[in-house]
Amino acid sequence: MPSETANDDWTPKASDAPFDRLRNLDDPKTLRALTHPVRLALLEALTLEGPLTATAAGELISESPTTCSFHFRQLAKYGFVEEAGAGPGRQRPWKIVQHGMRFDDMNGDPETSIAAKGLERMVFARAMNRREEYYNVRPNYPREWQEATDDIETILMVTPSELRQVLTDVMRIFDRFRDRINDPTSRPVGALPVEILTFAYPIRHPGTPQ
Repeated sequence: MPSETANDDWTPKASDAPFDRLRNLDDPKTLRALTHPVRLALLEALTLEGPLTATAAGELISESPTTCSFHFRQLAKYGFVEEAGAGPGRQRPWKIVQHGMRFDDMNGDPETSIAAKGLERMVFARAMNRREEYYNVRPNYPREWQEATDDIETILMVTPSELRQVLTDVMRIFDRFRDRINDPTSRPVGALPVEILTFAYPIRHPGTPQ
């Protein structure tokens, strides 16, 4: 999703200001309600295009207006979207309530943990599919975009607190461009939506000899 999504590797601490603005999803019903490909696609469409009616959203994600209207209502039920005022005729545009969310599958509640893992798998499967799609058509993009996009893989020797700081610093960099999501007029000419995936995990168990 274009709006930031943090899983259990991104659980915020009190000092992690960039994480504080993310909505905390800690209810299994809410997590399950979001774990649907159409609903994720609708949130993505609203993030990129702003308020949309069910008809306009359906054209973007190749679903019927009836289907989009139903899923918009479900998203509204759980506080993800809301009506954006009256539209032309009987049209009802919808908008996102809050950009960005986080969820944790290590909170001690089995039901919430299962729901969080399900959402995590769907979010990252969608992202990896988009990554593969881009690289399949990368030669069709202007050369400047081909040269700007890249995959980075590295290994850091860090403590848990140092890793937390690294992730916080990365989120602060992302925050420099956050206003462009809410305000299309702030986007420079040539800007495109870019998805960035960040994974951080140890490759040895703490008990493994160094």
